Amino acid sequence: MTESRDSRKPAQEWAAQLAAEVRIPESRIPVLIAIVAVITLQTAIPQRYTAVPRWPLIILEVLLLLVMLAVNPLKPGDRTRVGLWATWALTAAITVDNTASAVVLDFRILSGQVSDHAAVLIGSGAAIYITNVIAFGVWYWELDRGGPSNRLTNAKTYPSFLFPQMSDPDFARPDWRPTFVDYLYVSFTNSVAFSPTDTMPLARWAKAMMVVQALVATTTVALVFTRAVSLLN
Repeated sequence: MTESRDSRKPAQEWAAQLAAEVRIPESRIPVLIAIVAVITLQTAIPQRYTAVPRWPLIILEVLLLLVMLAVNPLKPGDRTRVGLWATWALTAAITVDNTASAVVLDFRILSGQVSDHAAVLIGSGAAIYITNVIAFGVWYWELDRGGPSNRLTNAKTYPSFLFPQMSDPDFARPDWRPTFVDYLYVSFTNSVAFSPTDTMPLARWAKAMMVVQALVATTTVALVFTRAVSLLN
């Protein structure tokens, strides 16, 4: 019985090593679709509720998106430094603009400067809320364990998020790793529950970003939708 167990052990290790060697890089198509959706949502927010002129910002974001597509393949197996910085710059532009728009909108509501119909107010708040979810989802995907390329090749890097599959490997494949959909789910649940749910942040930067995201989501729901309901009445 002992010899049988020992003979199976090398085969299991060989299978695990083979699975690690044939890992396929994660496709960036879901991320690109999410970014295009965010840029589209930005055009739906009225200028009076924004801190930055719309079209110059959107043109800048489209140019950064084109740079990303030009210097990197759809699968981030070999990402260039230019492509990485373009991705970070694009995500930062979206995050800063959306957070500033939330602050401007909240200020106008608190100061009584909102005279739009409820539909316009709800639409603006929804655009800010959804953009907040997507932008921070991209950040988590880009920064956790050094990004998607590093998660593929360097499994020893300490994680910034503890997913349920990491706590109990019996419920996941041996080669499981989080993809953009997983990080988008973390971002969505943080915005809805205003706190982590099944995935816990471990790194301090992750905790800080989740606090900022939850604050934007909280003020959007508490002020925008409350004001919209009062306009309906």
